[in-house]
Amino acid sequence: MSDSDAISNKELKALVSLLDDTDTEVVQHVENKIMSLGTYIIPYLEFEWESSFNPVLQKRIEDLVHTLQFELLKEKLTDWKDRGAEDLLYGMWLINTYQYPDLEYEDLKKELEQIYYEAWLEFKSEIHPVDQVKILNSVLFAKLKFGANTKNFHSPGNSMLSVVLQTKKGNPISLCVIYILVAQKLKLPVYGVNLPNLFVLTYKQGDNQFYINAFNRGLIFTRKEVDEYIANLNLSPSDMYYEPCENMDIVLRVLRNLINAHEKLGHTDKVEELNELFKLLNKK
Repeated sequence: MSDSDAISNKELKALVSLLDDTDTEVVQHVENKIMSLGTYIIPYLEFEWESSFNPVLQKRIEDLVHTLQFELLKEKLTDWKDRGAEDLLYGMWLINTYQYPDLEYEDLKKELEQIYYEAWLEFKSEIHPVDQVKILNSVLFAKLKFGANTKNFHSPGNSMLSVVLQTKKGNPISLCVIYILVAQKLKLPVYGVNLPNLFVLTYKQGDNQFYINAFNRGLIFTRKEVDEYIANLNLSPSDMYYEPCENMDIVLRVLRNLINAHEKLGHTDKVEELNELFKLLNKK
């Protein structure tokens, strides 16, 4: 930011105080001016919100902060995409910050490292892959009590990793994401598979491949059962139903789930914004 763009605290305070002006043109002008200053002023706006007792002013500050945070999220998602969407946890964290903007990436990382540590304590590298997966299942689903959120299947919280880590309840894809992040840290070749209506996992190394249903306590199944599942849905077999998918596919599917959740709740503003994020990431 150049010196000419800089604005003093005093000037910002004066600007913010005009947000509850009765003239809508004045308010619009002030909002545009604050928006043009960029995301660095979010902490200042939050400070002004805390020290205000005016509900009109607070609401306008909230809306401005949300708009600025949303712009920042779009920038970060674009950057993540441009860098090859390599870090799945980072992508999931970014989606999480849509609802919880103050959530730190490091906090999520620490929670997952703790789960990895629990699994590492019991893990054996010299045994058969199926037995390795059974150990991981036992840690995640028996010891740590992760499980399917069947009561509130369509809750937006099911797509928020921080909420799933806290409640231990999630939808198929959020449970799979936790599973992938822990398994890959244990050097297991476990990846997501984009099955219709059900996100699952595959263990794939050379010719050795089998499948894992994290929504059903890590149930292990075979390619034949995927064939049957696809046939029951009257779909033609396709590689995407059997083979590992990309991190981007996972994050896009999480976004689709979030959009559906907010549609069911009638949150039209959120649906619009989430669709914007979806299009941004889905753009080739």
